[in-house]
Amino acid sequence: METPRLKRQVTAFVCLLLLWEAGSATIKYSILEETDRGSLVGNLAKDLGLGLRDLVSRGAQILNKGNKQLLQLEQKSGNLVLKEKLDREELCGSMDPCILHFQVLLKNPVQFIQGEIQLQDVNDHAPEFMEDEILLKIVESSHPGAKFPLKIAQDLDIGSNTVQNYTITINSHFHLLTGNHRDGRKYPELVLDRALDREEQAEVRLTLTALDGGSPTKTGTTQVLVVVLDTNDNAPEFAQRIYEVQVQENIPVGALVLTVSARDADAGTNGEMSYSLFQASNPVLRAFEINTDNGEIRVRKLLDFEDIQSYRMEIEASDGGGLSGKCTVAIDVMDVNDNAPELSMSLLISDIPENAPESVVAIFGISDPDSGENGKMVCSTQDRLPFLLIPTEENFYTLVTEGALDRESTAEYNITITVTDLGTPRLTTQHTITVQVSDVNDNAPAFTQTSYTLFVQENNSPALHIGAISATDSDSGSNARITYSLLPAHDPQLALDSLISINADNGQLFALRALDYEALQTFEFRVGATDQGSPVLSSQALVRVLVLDANDNAPFVLYPLQNASAPCTELLPRAAERGYLVTKVVAVDCDSGQNAWLSFQLLKATEPGLFSVWAHNGEVRTSRLLSERDAPKHRLLLLVKDNGDPPRSASVTLHVLLVDGFSQPYLPLPEMGREPAQGEDALTLYLVIALASVSSLFLLSVLLFVGVRLCRRARATSRGGCFVQEGLFPGHLVDVSGAGTLSQSYQYEVCLTGGTGTNEFKFLKPVLPNFLNEGAYRNGEEISNFRDHLGIS
Repeated sequence: METPRLKRQVTAFVCLLLLWEAGSATIKYSILEETDRGSLVGNLAKDLGLGLRDLVSRGAQILNKGNKQLLQLEQKSGNLVLKEKLDREELCGSMDPCILHFQVLLKNPVQFIQGEIQLQDVNDHAPEFMEDEILLKIVESSHPGAKFPLKIAQDLDIGSNTVQNYTITINSHFHLLTGNHRDGRKYPELVLDRALDREEQAEVRLTLTALDGGSPTKTGTTQVLVVVLDTNDNAPEFAQRIYEVQVQENIPVGALVLTVSARDADAGTNGEMSYSLFQASNPVLRAFEINTDNGEIRVRKLLDFEDIQSYRMEIEASDGGGLSGKCTVAIDVMDVNDNAPELSMSLLISDIPENAPESVVAIFGISDPDSGENGKMVCSTQDRLPFLLIPTEENFYTLVTEGALDRESTAEYNITITVTDLGTPRLTTQHTITVQVSDVNDNAPAFTQTSYTLFVQENNSPALHIGAISATDSDSGSNARITYSLLPAHDPQLALDSLISINADNGQLFALRALDYEALQTFEFRVGATDQGSPVLSSQALVRVLVLDANDNAPFVLYPLQNASAPCTELLPRAAERGYLVTKVVAVDCDSGQNAWLSFQLLKATEPGLFSVWAHNGEVRTSRLLSERDAPKHRLLLLVKDNGDPPRSASVTLHVLLVDGFSQPYLPLPEMGREPAQGEDALTLYLVIALASVSSLFLLSVLLFVGVRLCRRARATSRGGCFVQEGLFPGHLVDVSGAGTLSQSYQYEVCLTGGTGTNEFKFLKPVLPNFLNEGAYRNGEEISNFRDHLGIS
């Protein structure tokens, strides 16, 4: 796993090195200090050989050392201008030349170009003496030609703009020479021209003038007071001509640096000495002080190796007689790791698009004012982050992505850049940057379920909320804003737009109209979820709607059919046994489930206890044996009820006629819409008895007639026989079961007693009830056939 990453790091590093090498040439500018803000330094576009469009498109940027921005690039013109006035003395001090370094960063592609500005000194400071009066004691025995060094003037300018010459007022005793120190500083030296005589003139007052080399020349003056002393034979002498010492830069204020010591062979006041700093520079005077009595040199302020690495000063020891001796003290400041590394961010791109290849996140520089190992630094970031830290020249680093980032995996990175020096103790600086991974529409919406099943009770109200679908999108912003829609149905006969609507914002589904279970039990459709990113991504899910049955249909009686003008009548032989099947009520319910479970019940009967109905199949059967006392006509009121909530029901009225046999004429009955009175029942009984008597006589006559006819033909036949013929009544005359098939077959039995067999006589077993509107016709037809067989017209 480490090898591919190492290859990518090496490849990125090599590419950046090539770019940096391509821009390794240094562009140089020169400008005077104190130039106004906004002044032109140079045309960067021209000096780089780039057009203005290239300069803008490549994202040119000026990087200054440290966090202080001194230069500014004008994108429209390509000019490099000053962002503020530059003070050479503040930026460089006494360093000559004063060079300010900067870098030009071209972001696309990444390229560094080194640049420098030489800040030229202007004569903006006049020479200045640290004391208003210089006291010089000279013994009267001094010989002409003796030289007496004077304290120097300070000038912050450099080069020709600093002190170049000293002059003194014209007098009869002295003239002035200007000498040079090894570091290039000029110093004044007073030369005795004529011997002094204390008794003639006890003191001489002179004016010392320092002149710089600027144009115009600036000057500074001080007074020199020469005091003539009596003869002093011995001048002070230091134990060492040069003192060299090293101190740590963190030495506390007031600490002893060293002690200088001088001796004087004279006695009395001529042997008493005082110590002082002679011709010391401003930095020396600010940093150190000397005890005039014992020569102890102590620290006056905190030292800073990064400011001044060494100090050199002259120490003068003067006795009471006016003679003096001098020595040199060299103090080297030793670096201490007292400065933590500094990090200056030059470029920060805090928003990186996901799925982008290796991208530059930040460019920054690090620095440490310490020296040696204390100033060496290492830079690092946390492990296990998809970022690479690539070093460049001049302590610059580039932070780049290791590869494409995935916002859905990690949307934000907090990268801590740690810079540690190699000093003792090691000092560390940390800088944390936050990188946001901006979203790219690379994830389609995902439904929480692959399919949804919704249940809707039929007969619902229109615009009923029946459920909701939901999808999520791991992207963000508009890329994650989802719109829901109905997709065209695969079944062209399904008018989906008239059945279902969907809220495009939240995926809620609504039934547009009332649904009917009996017409539509279930239907399916697809919904789509589409984001608003670019490109647009979408996904689909299946929605299945199941319509739940409501008990909104009452049972429907198929048999017997109800006709107000001709009620259905069933014939029942009086010889029927108990449990004899009279008929079967057939009913259906368009609902489903328990809403379609039917039960049958006998509500009312002419004679209670004679008939019963089976609750589960609707069969009407006799509950006991019939007797002669039972009424010949019965009216049954049956109830068919479903098992819904609330239950629905239907009723049917059935007429049953008791007969002694099926040879009895089958005639339509009068209307039985109401219960007969007791008198009517008696009259009916009498009529039935009379009709039975007449029928019996008629039957007997017919039998006799048939017997005679058959006997005549018996002679032609040796014997007679009987056969049984099976037949079926038409469908509307037979019992119909719940399944719609015949439940019982019937037989015709015919006996032949000779003759040719052309005449038939039918003895019928129980005949099933028929519909009343066809009953009269059927009965009349059978009677007519019956007469034809008997030869009766």
